[in-house]
Amino acid sequence: MASLTHIDAEGSARMVDVSDKAATAREALAEGRVAMAPATLDLILSGNAKKGDVMGVARLAGIMAAKRTHELIPLCHPLMLTKVEVEVVPDPALPGLHVTARAKTTGQTGVEMEALTAVSVACLTIYDMAKAADRGMRIDGIRLLEKSGGASGHFRAEPPTD
Repeated sequence: MASLTHIDAEGSARMVDVSDKAATAREALAEGRVAMAPATLDLILSGNAKKGDVMGVARLAGIMAAKRTHELIPLCHPLMLTKVEVEVVPDPALPGLHVTARAKTTGQTGVEMEALTAVSVACLTIYDMAKAADRGMRIDGIRLLEKSGGASGHFRAEPPTD
C-alpha cells in the first residue's frame, strides 16, 4: 500500500515539497451529477428558474472554484492554471445534469483537486439555484475520471458500477 504524501513521519499534516519535481504538462478530468425531479430539469432547461441561467452560472462557479482550490483545500499548492473547462449537460435518463470539469497546467504538481473542486462547486451551484423548486435534489458520483502528467503517469477510472 502506498504511503500518504501529506503526512510526515510523526503523523502530522504537511504540504508536500514539490521543488525537486520537473515541470510537466498536467491535465485532469472529473465528473459529478445532480439528480432531480423531471419537472425541475424541465424548469432549468426552459430558462425559467427564479435565479436565472442555472447551467451558465454553474459553469462560471466551477471555473472560479478551480482557480481558488488552494484557498479551500488546506494542503493544495497554488497553481497557474492554463485552462479550466466546465460542461453542464442535461441527462433526461437521470433525470438531472451531468457536470464535467477539465483542468490543465504545466507545473510540478497535478490538477486533480482543481478539476474535482470545479465539479463540486458547479453541482452545489445547481442545487442552490434550483432548490426553491426541488429540495430533494441529490449530488453524487463526484470522481476523478482521468489524469495525465507527472511521475505517477496516466490514470483512467474504471466505468462506474451503478
